[in-house]
Amino acid sequence: MKFAIASVALLVGAVNAFTPSSNKMFGVRTKSSSLDMASGGSLNVKPIGVGSAAPKTVVTNVDLENVVETSDEWIQTRTGIAERHLLVDDEKIVDVSTEAAKNALDMSGLDPMDIDIVICACSSPEDLFGDATTIAANLGCKNAVAFDLVAACSGFLFGSVTAAQFLNNGQKNAIVIGSDALSRWTDWDDRNSCILFGDGAGAMVYTKSEEPALLGYSMHSKGESHGELMCMYSGTPRSIDTPGDGTVLSSGSYSKTTMNGKEVYKFATREVPRVVKEALVEADLTVDDVDWLLLHQANIRIMETVASRLKMPMDKVITNLSKYGNTSAASIPLAFDEAVRSGQVKKGDIIACSGFGAGLSWGSVIMRWEGEEKY
Repeated sequence: MKFAIASVALLVGAVNAFTPSSNKMFGVRTKSSSLDMASGGSLNVKPIGVGSAAPKTVVTNVDLENVVETSDEWIQTRTGIAERHLLVDDEKIVDVSTEAAKNALDMSGLDPMDIDIVICACSSPEDLFGDATTIAANLGCKNAVAFDLVAACSGFLFGSVTAAQFLNNGQKNAIVIGSDALSRWTDWDDRNSCILFGDGAGAMVYTKSEEPALLGYSMHSKGESHGELMCMYSGTPRSIDTPGDGTVLSSGSYSKTTMNGKEVYKFATREVPRVVKEALVEADLTVDDVDWLLLHQANIRIMETVASRLKMPMDKVITNLSKYGNTSAASIPLAFDEAVRSGQVKKGDIIACSGFGAGLSWGSVIMRWEGEEKY
């Protein structure tokens, strides 16, 4: 009975944490906006481990010259991408996700049994019902509740805020994974889209802390613009012999990813600077306090424009886009991991992160890195 009461209290607390209110009890302030929005200030959570993984197969721009009418120079000039990692036929994104999560867990120094929450943000899971429980089982996180969250390229940050709310309300440790295998849903005959996407996974371990290190966040969505970037259900008719004339059902499948590139570019360069500033306000910080800007790795031109509008130099922008392409929910933790392990990001650095993509959805999280310097 005590366990049931505590569980209900935890879930009520977590739900309330996302509910706009007039006070700061759960770190959320009411905002007036024509768009759906949730935002809040510091939470008693800190990131202590990060990891990533990618398929071994690398396809370069030069390789793609044999697939569609394009060139290395054309792709790099317009996107900043030189190559991407792709899953081959017998590889599974859930295995790549597990590897990334294990690397993050190893860096954190925690035992798998210490983990209470596992969240997987993935729009292209191995299992239609989600990969989080499989990842948790693969890691040996036997004490964790695992579930999936879908928000496309914003997914890792939305998942991080979700995990932080649970930790801020009683749980101790969480792993958040961002992963995607969009090569499976790419039209490889379309020269404008097949050059963009790669596959991969990244993960971060968060722990409850006395000193907040998740300093502020802001999240938005706008379903009216859903059609600008989507991968729609596209079933085929399937008749079953029920009494009478039978019943025509649909045998499941999905179409290829479609994107209005010009509109997505305008959306990202307009909204991302705004949402970063919103999160900084929640954190009681300014752009001058930020050590690094880490954006969803979609297009170098987007990153350059956002940095310019925030008045931040490009040498403070973390990017590995050239090596991986757009890996959707994986892109932020994958780039974060490389920046930490290379020594670019150091303990105590403040990172302004922002994800944006299908939904349309976009958000920003301001965090201070608290991992140990041994990496």
